[in-house]
Amino acid sequence: MVRKKWVLFRFANMLADLFIVLLSYHAAFSIRHDLLGGVITIDARTGIYRNLSVIYAVLIVLVLYILHVYERQQVMKTGRNIACVLAVNIVGIVAWMALLYTGKIIDISRIAFLLMRLLSFCLITIRYMAFRRFVCWLIRKGLFQEHYILVGNGHLAHQYLADNHREVYPEIIIDGYVSKVQKPELGKCLGSYEDLSTIAEANQIDGFIIALEPHEIHFMKYVMETAGKEGLQLRLIPFFNDYYPAHPEFDLVGKTKLVNLRATPLNKLGNALIKRLVDIVGSSLLIVLTSPIMLLITIGVRFSSPGSVIFSHNRVGKNKKPFVMHKFRSMKDQVDHEGWTTSNDSRRTPFGVFIRKYSLDELPQLFDVLVGNMSLVGPRPELPRYVRQFKEEIPLYLVRQQVRPGMTGWAQIHGLRGDTSIEKRVEYDIWYIENWSLGLDIKILLKTAFGRMKNNE
Repeated sequence: MVRKKWVLFRFANMLADLFIVLLSYHAAFSIRHDLLGGVITIDARTGIYRNLSVIYAVLIVLVLYILHVYERQQVMKTGRNIACVLAVNIVGIVAWMALLYTGKIIDISRIAFLLMRLLSFCLITIRYMAFRRFVCWLIRKGLFQEHYILVGNGHLAHQYLADNHREVYPEIIIDGYVSKVQKPELGKCLGSYEDLSTIAEANQIDGFIIALEPHEIHFMKYVMETAGKEGLQLRLIPFFNDYYPAHPEFDLVGKTKLVNLRATPLNKLGNALIKRLVDIVGSSLLIVLTSPIMLLITIGVRFSSPGSVIFSHNRVGKNKKPFVMHKFRSMKDQVDHEGWTTSNDSRRTPFGVFIRKYSLDELPQLFDVLVGNMSLVGPRPELPRYVRQFKEEIPLYLVRQQVRPGMTGWAQIHGLRGDTSIEKRVEYDIWYIENWSLGLDIKILLKTAFGRMKNNE
């Protein structure tokens, strides 16, 4: 029942965003033509442009749908959804401007297009925040809540209850648990596994959450048969939950189900294309915007010490393939550049200390992103000799190599850079890989730009 209700809410959300984009389009051109006046240009509210505005609005909503903005589980992630809308607007601005310039369309107001983007972003942001509050109110009233019985009393059952209790607005309410042995800390015990059918008939529930331990697996068939007879939902916590990826993928070979334990969101072609498109557009824009800074740094490096301006270094990239990474040289030319730098490192030049402090030495890596060796966001690339060493010492270290290395990353914005714990850095990198989303990338980029670029070296 809850799922059927959410289908209607999702459709209403999509229609609301479609209306907002169209409203913003016409409001922006009305402000430009009717209020601001100025040079007379083509009124994009009429003729073929009116029809194109509808197609454009549909495309925006379709992209947001592909980014899972309208999914039920994303409602509470307002920040993530707003980041997706911001990204879509930025890419849209670049695409529209490119279309206008390549098509030599000079009579349509660029100001109106920028105003439209600003209006749609602000209005959709307000709508998302209001809708989240509305859904929270509905959950408190019980409309979007489902009632389940927990089957099991072991580690998995305890872990799930603890995680569910941490939810501010839990959609799943546990009415009790069943098991062979009572565990008071789990709440109300409704009986044993053999009593499931009677318990299901006596309680108004939506389904079972199966949290059986490996030695209890023989009860699984009975639980499933009971759920089938009573028409109840089933949710399963696998007993190898601690080894399960955040976004598992399944293959079917005959009757055998294969779980890809190394599945990541970026294994999907659509997600990989979106990330690569953001890298190309983002690095291109940043190269243009930072070119004056890079020119000044080039001059500073040239006069600070003799030697080349750009320092090239071999690093290990995606799928363990080596590549050459580029940085502005921050050390003296005739020194060993291997190893991490530390505070008061004698190898650095005075100007090098400055550009490293604010991560300005890494700006040439934008070109590495543009050609595809790196990404704007990802695990930091490591030297080949360290990769060989750490893969023997740290479990799952090479999982980092499933994606392109990045200029910044989840570990970096949490202070794990330079001479810090490799184990902790790998933990953060793997979490990022398994939980990647466009919104997460934008969050990392914004935190990097606003306060996380400064080094303590």
